[in-house]
Parts: sequence; structure tokens; C-alpha cells
Amino acid sequence: MDVLFHNVRELVELAEKENKLISEIMIEQEMKMTGRTREEIFAQMDRNLIVMEQAVERGLNGVQSVSGLTGGDAVLLQNYIASGKSLSGDLLLDAVSKAVATNEVNAAMGTICATPTAGSAGVVPGTLFAVKNKLNPTREQMIRFLFTSGAFGFVVANNAFISGAAGGCQAEVGSAAGMAAAAIVEMAGGTPAQCSEAFAITLKNMLGLVCDPVAGLVEVPCVKRNAMGAANAMVAADMALAGITSRIPCDEVIGAMFRIGQTMHPSLKETARGGLAATPTGKALAAKIFGSAVEVD
Repeated sequence: MDVLFHNVRELVELAEKENKLISEIMIEQEMKMTGRTREEIFAQMDRNLIVMEQAVERGLNGVQSVSGLTGGDAVLLQNYIASGKSLSGDLLLDAVSKAVATNEVNAAMGTICATPTAGSAGVVPGTLFAVKNKLNPTREQMIRFLFTSGAFGFVVANNAFISGAAGGCQAEVGSAAGMAAAAIVEMAGGTPAQCSEAFAITLKNMLGLVCDPVAGLVEVPCVKRNAMGAANAMVAADMALAGITSRIPCDEVIGAMFRIGQTMHPSLKETARGGLAATPTGKALAAKIFGSAVEVD
């Protein structure tokens, strides 16, 4: 594949050498790979951003899934923030609530934008629309947030995996959280190297996370994993902006995630036959939803 970068090291080096933002390198790569104009590429990403905005708004108004397993938690979090009693801080919980809102819309069969997958679609928009209120970005900067996320997602997808079925939730929500952390750093004025550090710090603290959806539905524990992924991304971004670095380079963290995913038992990779799905309550919920007992390994 004729691309500008294959890994994070090449991405950062190119951005530093040409004194460009990571988002700009990703835009140029899209132009090179697709033959489309900058305007066309920006317009498509703007449409993705609109879908994200609408999903967050819908989720914050309250939705309920058909199964009844998820819904309404984004509203509860917003009410809690408004109470002034939060311990984690309003910005962090706002990101969490908006991540939850997006995934509740997904569970309710609404329209979302996969970033990088439907099951992990809450982390990037959740953090974006939370930090928007803090950083007051332009529309272009918000679109660039998505390109920066996409640059790191591109690396993971081509060097490891981004689906829970292939590598567990570390590959899905873990990747999404790392993508969000890197994008937050760029929007906050951090360097390309700091974006890389934020991604590494985020992903290495989600290594080994299994994919164990109760009843095989992208609801439990998926929605709350997006919540924690958003929180992880916010904290990792702050750490990187403070000058903290990952002792293990970003590409090596991605490689470690890949190897962990390869050795993970199939029952822990979206089969709903292990982990939380195999608990007594998990099996009872599956039986209630589908009307029959569900066997697990």
C-alpha cells in the first residue's frame, strides 16, 4: 500500500520534519490514497462529525435499548454533574456521559459513526464534545480531531486489530481510547510526540481487556467500557501534556496488544462464552432475552 506512514514512529517523524500537525499528515494521506481533493475529504469528515453530534444529543435526551439492558445512564450522569457533587470533575464526567450517550444510541439501533467500531463508537465523540466546551475549537479543529484519531486508528488497524472478535476489547475500546487521547493532545496544543505518548499511555493501561458481551449484544459491559475508555483518554492526554512519557514506545505497545490478542482464548473475543457473559447473571440475562438457556465454555 502506497502510504505516507506505516507506524506511529514514521507518523511523528514526518509531522516533525515537515512541521505539520498529525491531522494534516492524515489528510494528505487520504488525498494520496483516494485521489480526492482536500475539500471532498473535509466534507466527508464533517458529515461524520454531524452524525456524532446528533448521536450525542439523542443519547443525552434519553434512549432505551430493545433488550432493556442499557439506556438512561447518560442522563443520570448529566443530572449528577448538575448537582455539583461530582468527585471526578465536571469535564471528565461530561466526556464519560457523552461517550455513554453515543453507545446507548448504538444499542437502541440509532445511527452512530464507527470510531473505529460501532462497539467503541462513544469514546472519540464523547471526549471531543466534552473538551469542546473547554477549548472552544473552530469547526475545522473539531474535524481535525477526527483526522488525528483516524491517523492512529489507521496504524492500529494495519499493524494489529481494532475488533473485539479479533483481539478482545483492548483492540476495540482500547484503540478508541488511544485515538481519542492523541486527538485531545493535538487540540490542546500538544506536539506530535505528545500525541504518541498519550496513545501509548492509554493503550498500555487497557492491555488484556477481554470482549465478553452479555447475550452477545453490544450493551453490557460495552457501554460502560466506553465510559471508562473516555476517562482513560482524558487522563492520559493530561499526563502527556504535562510532559510524562511512556517508557515503552507507542509502536511497541501496539505490538504487545497484538500479541496479547493472538494468545487470548476465543471465549474472550466477542463469542459471549466467557468473562461476564459466562457469569450466572450474564447467562440468566441471555436466557431472559432469547427465551432459552445459553451454554458457555
